[in-house]
Amino acid sequence: MPNGPENNKITVSNQRTPAKQISRSNNEAKRRRNSVRTITAIDLFAGAGGFSLAAEEAGVKVLAAVECDNWAQATYRANFIDGRRGSDRHRLYGDVMDIEPSDMLMDVRLEKGELDLLIGGPPCQGFSSHRLNDAGVNDPRNELLLRYFDFVKGLRPKIFLVENVSGMLWKRHEAYVQKFKHLARRNGYRLVGGGPQIINARDFGVPQNRKRVFILGVRNDVATPEDFQWPPKPTHYSPNSKEAQNGAPIWKPAAEVFEKPLDKADPNNLHMQPGSEMLERFKRTPKNGGSRSDSGYTLECHKTHKGHKDVYGRIDSTKPGPTMTTGCINPSKGRFVHPIKHHGITARHAARFQTFPDSFIFQGGLGQAGKQIGNAVPIALGEKIIRSVLESIDEQKDAKD
Repeated sequence: MPNGPENNKITVSNQRTPAKQISRSNNEAKRRRNSVRTITAIDLFAGAGGFSLAAEEAGVKVLAAVECDNWAQATYRANFIDGRRGSDRHRLYGDVMDIEPSDMLMDVRLEKGELDLLIGGPPCQGFSSHRLNDAGVNDPRNELLLRYFDFVKGLRPKIFLVENVSGMLWKRHEAYVQKFKHLARRNGYRLVGGGPQIINARDFGVPQNRKRVFILGVRNDVATPEDFQWPPKPTHYSPNSKEAQNGAPIWKPAAEVFEKPLDKADPNNLHMQPGSEMLERFKRTPKNGGSRSDSGYTLECHKTHKGHKDVYGRIDSTKPGPTMTTGCINPSKGRFVHPIKHHGITARHAARFQTFPDSFIFQGGLGQAGKQIGNAVPIALGEKIIRSVLESIDEQKDAKD
């Protein structure tokens, strides 16, 4: 329903304004005061643009993005550049290995050290939990994490923010993380919180149980790690938590994704069409969390072990949804069957789990859309993280004034 008064009466309250509201108003005033100068960002390994959109929602001007995948680049261009006023300053580049940071600075008309925020999520497949045994060790894609730091060194942003999968913290990848820390220290940056931090998207209003690693670095002459609230304080909590009992918002359930009808004209309103046998198996799968074992269907590769119980499982609409992976539109890849209908979720449903607006269109068809959605940073999570970082800097500046 639209927001607004139920009648034309004006109600005057003599109650005192809560301290939290006063604090919030003061913070908003600080943000307005400090927003005279535009906050700028560059997005590396941008994918479809989840981090860029999150930055925009936080009031940041994204000047450039780098993405080598053709379909992800097409999606980024369609949503961020084509038809936008002033898009001549929003540059889109291809392979990160072919770009010199100094050339990028010239293109976006900044001097070295002027950029406020460098964001990005280097490809994470080398760190994925789906890779078995020692797969991923010395994976060349992991070297892109170090390439990210080449841009930290070349652009000298005030702050950098990296996102990756939690598997990045496994022992087998320790050398890459340690190298990154070493390069940060050597080039005049400190990592806030001592290094990578795991953040779950469900704790920030995303209807999805999604753990990711974030690394926040600050230039030594800008602030100290102690100036930040990091990781940010959650905004949503388990229904059984003390915070929820005291009135704090609880985790958003998957039901929110399916409440709004889909637009028939939406090019991302697509789902995999099950064959007749698969349709019958889905019909046997109970609502709210049934799995392949309930459907009576077992793949050959699952007969020798008890794992992968979630494949061909229904999404439980009463809880935060499963992690949207690059295979999120394929029921054989996880718990991606519609809560009540007998097929997998649509690309639009997956995008909603990632808190993309319905106006954001993914290019390349169903499979490519699923890949782009699964690789993205959830918009609501990215926005709240970036806002938290900027507010910490604002408060530190105000304390010095």
